[in-house]
Parts: sequence; C-alpha cells; structure tokens
Amino acid sequence: MNQTKKLLIIGFVWPEPNSSAAGGRMMQLISIFKENSFEITFASPALDSDFMVDLSEFGVDKTSIELNNSSFDDFIIKLNPDVVLFDRFMIEEQFGWRVSENCPKAIRLLDTEDLHCLRTARQKAFKENRTFELNDLLSEEVAKREIASILRCDLSFMISEFEMKILKDVFKIDFSLLHYLPFLVHGMQELDLQKLPSFQERKNFVFIGNFLHEPNWNTVQYLKEAIWPIIKEQFPEAVLEVYGAYPSQKVLQLHHSKNGFLIMGRAEDANEIVKKARIVLAPIRFGAGLKGKLLEAMQCGTPSITTTIGSEAMHANLPWNGFITDDLELFAKKAVELYHDENLWKQSQKNGIEIVNECYQLSKYSTALMTQINLLLNDSESHRLHNFMGNLLQHHTLKSTKYMAKWIEVKNKN
Repeated sequence: MNQTKKLLIIGFVWPEPNSSAAGGRMMQLISIFKENSFEITFASPALDSDFMVDLSEFGVDKTSIELNNSSFDDFIIKLNPDVVLFDRFMIEEQFGWRVSENCPKAIRLLDTEDLHCLRTARQKAFKENRTFELNDLLSEEVAKREIASILRCDLSFMISEFEMKILKDVFKIDFSLLHYLPFLVHGMQELDLQKLPSFQERKNFVFIGNFLHEPNWNTVQYLKEAIWPIIKEQFPEAVLEVYGAYPSQKVLQLHHSKNGFLIMGRAEDANEIVKKARIVLAPIRFGAGLKGKLLEAMQCGTPSITTTIGSEAMHANLPWNGFITDDLELFAKKAVELYHDENLWKQSQKNGIEIVNECYQLSKYSTALMTQINLLLNDSESHRLHNFMGNLLQHHTLKSTKYMAKWIEVKNKN
C-alpha cells in the first residue's frame, strides 16, 4: 500500500491470546494489518482484565469506549478510520449505526469468530436430547440478529467453510459478503517434530479450554462422567490434566487426584503444556467454528481424539492427527491405543503437519485477505449498491437503534 490507512477494531473484550482461541485470532488479524502498514486503534467497552495483552507492545493504540454514549461519535469522527472491524455481531449492533452515520465511507468488516446461532441451536438441541437440524437455525432469535449484522457489513470473516455453506444455503447470503479466513499459522516440516518432545518424553492425556465457553465445560463433564471411567478400566495408570482459564467452583470440584482426573486451572503457557502431553482428548458435543485447541495440538505434535463436531471443517478430508469418533466406547478404546502405540502416534503427528500446511498457511490467506480489502477500499460504492438487503437493514437499523441508544443515554444521565 502506498499510503498509511487507519483501522479501528472495536472489541467485544480486550484480547487474551493465552486464554482463548478468539484472543489468538484477534492477534493474528492485528499482525496482518500491521504488516500491511495500517495504523491500528483497538477500542472496547469491556473492563480491563488481568490477562489482556499489552497492545502498545504491538504498536496498537488502546481506547476505552462506552455503550450508548455519544462520546463515541466524537471519537470516531476525530479518528476518521478507513476500515472498521467489529469483533462479533453484538459489537456491530451497538456501534455499527454510529460508524455508518459518522464515517459513512469507512469499510465495515465483521469478524464472526464462529456462527453464534449455530452454536446456540446445537446447544439447545443437545439439552433437549434431540438431533440438531439445520432448520432449527431459522427459529433462533440470535440468528435473526446475527444474519442482519452480516448483511449490514461490507464483508464478514468466516472461520469455517461449513458455516459459509450454511449462510449460503439456509440464509441465502451472497458469497460476495463473506470471506473465508481460518486460523492462520506458519507452515511446518517433519524436521520441526525433532525439536519437540519425543513419544517417550511425553506423558498423560490433556484437555485445555476456556471455561467461560459452555462447550468446554460440557466436554469436561462428559470426560469425567462417561469417558474417563472406561479409560481407567483399560489403563489404570492413566492421568488426565484439565487446564482452562476462568474455572468456576463447579469445575474445581471435579478434581480427583486418586482417580487421575486433575483440574489444573489456568495454563501459563498452553503450548508448553500440550507439547509435554502425549494425547489431547476433546470429546466436544456441541459448538461451532474451528477448535483452536485442536490446531494447537497439531502444531505441538500432539495427536488428538475428538468428535465429528470437534473436527468439523478443520481438516479438508485429510487423515486426522489421531481419531474422530462420536462413539463413547470407541473414543476410550482409541485413546488407550494411541497412547501406547508409538508407530500409530508418530503417523498421527505427520497427519497433523499435513493439515496445518494444507488448511492454515498464513501466507496463503493473508494475501487474499488484503487483496479483498483493497478492492473494497477502491470501490465500496459499487459493492454496497449490490447489497440491497444490507442497505435496507442499515436504513431501518439506523433509525430504530439510534433512537433507542439516545433514549438510553438520556435515561443514564438522569
């Protein structure tokens, strides 16, 4: 790019790359924009957290903003960004109309993280003990909000090709509004495996995941109640270490050292923990998007056993770096088998490298992303002209949300 462009990211929370895959993804996006000479400001209405990254170390300006407050209007007029990136649809709902009104020429991007309505509908079906159907999405209120947000934006980043297909087939979203952007990492070679702990140097099973995320809590319950007893029966010396940020008391109560089920709490360095483990267990029963913990396992040379939902859209039909099964007994059996079979374990490692290189190459996707953004910067008018439904929603949202926000602001002052 010849001249410096300004990017404003409006975050749902401040990035915590060591706490969640979402935090890691946000830092990936920041890195790509920085490499392409963008001046970046990160703004959020969230309170500071103990584990948030120091954005200044990455050359990013940090600004706290308020919900339902016209001070944001003054802030964005002064900043006058070329591009605004909303972190999740809830943030676009709150601030999108203000961006549209005060900086109408700014390109509006949405990072969906994952399709929230898919996660919500699957969780609901799971709790009702029935099979999830795609039609369940049509009755979800969160779907109406999320799809409206996608339509109002110029481009939405989708982490999963399966979710892109849902948007096209179920919600009839035009692909010109969507951009496939998975997790982005550097390529690997078999030589990289030699720098990692060997089969003999590793021990124990591990699970890792932020406990504020309901699918993770459910996974740990499932491991404890259903899978771990079967594994222990076949392999009495087995130990499972469960790591995760923000464990509640109900999580901590699952700790049972005599049974080898250890709740370890927050991981200071998730990579180091996964590298030392022999197997990652992730029997995820509902959720959406891509699973950062499973990509991390591949990068750490650690085979994993997961479910169909866990592996969804993650491996482009390449052989998994371990096993995929929804069968409880088979899950436990394969966990024990993979733990003890060094040849099988090493082949699983190699499968992981192939998946990383085929599906998550940073260089491949970052170039395509910036090409797309430059096209929008050069001709946003034509792009928006063809998004009639988005224009319609923008028009009505601007009217309704604007006056609701102003009413709340007046109410807060009284």
